[in-house]
Amino acid sequence: MKKLATLTSSIIAVLFLYLLFWPTALKPETWTAPPNPGYTGDFASNTLLQAVEVRHLSCPECEDIAIDSSGRVYGAAVDGRLLRYDSPDADPVELVNTGGRPLGLDFDQAGNLYIADARKGLLRYSTDGQLEELVNSYDGQPFGFTDDLEVGPDGKVYFSDASDRWAIESYKLDILEHLPVGKLYVYDPLTKELDLLLDKLYFANGIALAADTFFVLVNETSSYRTLRYYLKGEKGGTVDTFIQGLPAFPDGISRGSDGIFWLAMISPRNSLIDDLSEWPFLRKAIARLPNWLQPAPATHAGVLGINSQGEVIYNIQDPDGKFSQISSVQEWNGHLYFGSLGREGIGYLKTFQ
Repeated sequence: MKKLATLTSSIIAVLFLYLLFWPTALKPETWTAPPNPGYTGDFASNTLLQAVEVRHLSCPECEDIAIDSSGRVYGAAVDGRLLRYDSPDADPVELVNTGGRPLGLDFDQAGNLYIADARKGLLRYSTDGQLEELVNSYDGQPFGFTDDLEVGPDGKVYFSDASDRWAIESYKLDILEHLPVGKLYVYDPLTKELDLLLDKLYFANGIALAADTFFVLVNETSSYRTLRYYLKGEKGGTVDTFIQGLPAFPDGISRGSDGIFWLAMISPRNSLIDDLSEWPFLRKAIARLPNWLQPAPATHAGVLGINSQGEVIYNIQDPDGKFSQISSVQEWNGHLYFGSLGREGIGYLKTFQ
């Protein structure tokens, strides 16, 4: 028994030393997490999202969706396929496989589909069925994690690079590290010019343009907020906060009708991550844990409808997470469509009124 106790103590000691001192690429800095409002006030918990229907199960982990002028739904599957659904009950039409991980999707006015691919960069699937890699680096540095995009009426493409340190497979490490290594770009397909609009972003994610292109929004997932970058006017070239202090990690954002921006809250904030924001040494210890022991997304699902002044107009949730880990939301003819990083298929909510 004494030998067994000694062996057990030795194993515990080795594990303890491993968690504290084993080399890791993580370089976390001290920060202070903002207060978590929880699901109260404008974010009060409700069950409106439990009415969601789940369609198109043939699209696994459709992180983003797009809808063309005919109402056909497009999904970006985890295995690289771009799928089109011509009706709610239709079998999928496979358009192309990017060979990477397609995330953000959006059409230009000519019907070309632009793709933010986490591994390939900015792509375009043209109306004649050709897939083209447009740009995958800036100033000689490859993109690390191309995430979301929106195409403006002039054809310019606004897109985010979530992290120049961590690839999509290691997104948890980027959140744990909490360094400002995300970026917001704009690409002009006519001139092929790529410009950096914002850098030093904390997990740059969802992108949405104002209807008049006066500003562009970008979500900072690991800071629980949305920033607004002004493209025109006296404030052109400056940035402010659109909405902050969210109770969850914001993911995708899109512009709907009546000036409403739809914000996907992929998962509630994690109290452990917040509590350790000022303890980088302990966050490094978490990074040394196996992935299955690290903090994981919870199933509480929710989306917000926010007006152009940053005020919450719609609050749609499901604490039970019938369709959870919602990563994107699109409005079409008064209905909502949802993509998810953790579920198969595409969510559909008949009305949000």
